[in-house]
Amino acid sequence: MEKLIIATSSAALFDLDQSDRIYREEGLDAYSKYQVSRENEPLDPGRAFHLVRKLLNLNLILGKPGRVEVILLSRNTSDTGLRVFNSIEYHNLPITRAAFTGGGKPLKYMGPFGVDLFLSTDKQDVVEALDEGNAAASILSYSTSSAPAGEEIRFAFDGDAVLFSDEAERDYQSHGLEGFLDKEKKLANIPLRSGPFKSFFSSLNLLQREFPEGNCPIRTALVTARSSPAHERVIKTIRSWGLSLDESLFLGGLQKSEFLSSYEADVFFDDQAEHCRLASPTVLTGHVPSGIKNRS
Repeated sequence: MEKLIIATSSAALFDLDQSDRIYREEGLDAYSKYQVSRENEPLDPGRAFHLVRKLLNLNLILGKPGRVEVILLSRNTSDTGLRVFNSIEYHNLPITRAAFTGGGKPLKYMGPFGVDLFLSTDKQDVVEALDEGNAAASILSYSTSSAPAGEEIRFAFDGDAVLFSDEAERDYQSHGLEGFLDKEKKLANIPLRSGPFKSFFSSLNLLQREFPEGNCPIRTALVTARSSPAHERVIKTIRSWGLSLDESLFLGGLQKSEFLSSYEADVFFDDQAEHCRLASPTVLTGHVPSGIKNRS
């Protein structure tokens, strides 16, 4: 059976702010003692908790157990991670697979698990995952932790350096807006190269097709700063991939948060840190530190 597999860090799934503070201020030994002494105290939901719950609920709606799977990738040891597993059980989350790396990099297990998307609060882990061609996002510490009610789950994606490569953004940086628009118009029939989230977007499209027409709880939207005439190449790129979007917002540089609120997004992925910062009070936001805008 085809599966959509999401990996999440323990700090994205649960509220580990107090635990992290102890680790930073008192060290690993104090952190370990703190977690073990409280392993039967369930952790509160973290920033990605409600998104994960909605993703897992798709199995019930579709009537296919395991069609969507969530895996825990944690830098904890199994000893300190027991509290996380106990919290998973307490919150009735059907998560059964995990890798506790004891401080090691979780990247090495993404391939064997077949991960389609990795969500973490550790930016370096996300950068390394992206460098290896995985879809990954850093959940911002100031992102909203709630999600719109109901069974429907709404994804919002930026375009350049997220769904698409950063080739057009490079032209914008080199030649300015006028040069960018002129080139995009000339290349309207030449598809953009794939970005880090193209594969995940494709997997979502496949999952959408398994639901009855007109009754799919998954919606996808492109929310981009592009506007006409730079829209045509984007539309034709998606078409060339054999994929589709439910909604496309070409905002011409307008701030995205109000539009994300009107769309009622559950999660938004963008490569630009400032766009993420502005959106995060409105919607769970994942920074995708890829492309030229994120080069140090």
